[in-house]
Amino acid sequence: MDSSPHANSGEIRVAKSPVMSKVNIVHPSFRLAKDHSMNQVPAPRGVFKSIFQWFCPPKQDDTVPQNMSERLDWGRLMPFIAMHLACLLVFFVGWSWLAISIAVFLYALRVFTLTGFYHRYFSHRAFKTSRLVQFIFAAIGCSAVQRGPLWWAAHHRHHHKTSDEPDDLHSPKQKGIFWAHMAWFLTPRAQRTNLKLIPDFAKYPELRFLDRFDLVMPVLLALSLFGFGELVALGAPESGVTGFQLLVWGFFISTIACYHVTYLVNSATHLIGTRRYETKDDSKNSLVVALLTFGEGWHNNHHYYPNSTRQGFFWWEIDLTFYVLTFMSKLGLVWDLKGVPERILYPKPKAAPEPIPMQAEPVTVHAS
Repeated sequence: MDSSPHANSGEIRVAKSPVMSKVNIVHPSFRLAKDHSMNQVPAPRGVFKSIFQWFCPPKQDDTVPQNMSERLDWGRLMPFIAMHLACLLVFFVGWSWLAISIAVFLYALRVFTLTGFYHRYFSHRAFKTSRLVQFIFAAIGCSAVQRGPLWWAAHHRHHHKTSDEPDDLHSPKQKGIFWAHMAWFLTPRAQRTNLKLIPDFAKYPELRFLDRFDLVMPVLLALSLFGFGELVALGAPESGVTGFQLLVWGFFISTIACYHVTYLVNSATHLIGTRRYETKDDSKNSLVVALLTFGEGWHNNHHYYPNSTRQGFFWWEIDLTFYVLTFMSKLGLVWDLKGVPERILYPKPKAAPEPIPMQAEPVTVHAS
């Protein structure tokens, strides 16, 4: 061991040897500051604490390093599995036309909200609307149990920046169809909202509230369905409607249907379909996915020109979300819907280079 001027400041250097390397003992004041910062890094959480934070999440702190682990988080996986298993309760609660009608209505309303507002509005700003309408559809979107509008849009913007590249969180090309379809968002890496990617909407406190407490709306929807079913059971017991029946059909079955048609856009439309445009990724157009998702299946169109309100670029490409947004624009609820420029619809083909002659032509030289 050798002494040096650093020893007076709390640091001791130990010479290297075959079995020892340099050891630094830092000044106590620096150690306290370091320990304080280390205490801010989240410790590994238990399953029950993870589930609790679904309902009462801590305020996001961008100074805390993000957990980049891509392991499945059981605290998120267990409720996700439970949502699917709850659909089996349909064999115990039966069915009624009212229950099926509510399930279909809530499916349509929430799929439209996810495609029209979570995607085309919050992610791409393809049209404009008022702050009130913005909040209403952000709240409806939360009821689909696909996290808050800021989380959803921030991750989607990241997807467009890195589509089908190694850093893409849900690329079937990189990690397979199961991962892209429904595993990526069940990991610690995907849990946080990167507010740096969504500063234009993160400035609204009401959206930040919905994003932080994104389970408030699903719980309210579930309780409302159960309560309405019980009221119907009291007023018209011959209908066979019960609170649990509306809960199973209107919430669980309808929500699971919303889940998987939305997930198809991340998985299927990067694997199956046709390509009209050359893009840097594997995005494809799919009529089947477009019908299920009200227009999101025209994914190759969208990746080629994501700023458009419509994703079915041509009249024969059915885009129900665009039709509804157009109707809303007639009512003054939304405006400035962005169209598709002619140069995008009909891109000019690249000029082919002139062929190189196989044999050079003889050149005649005239003497002066």
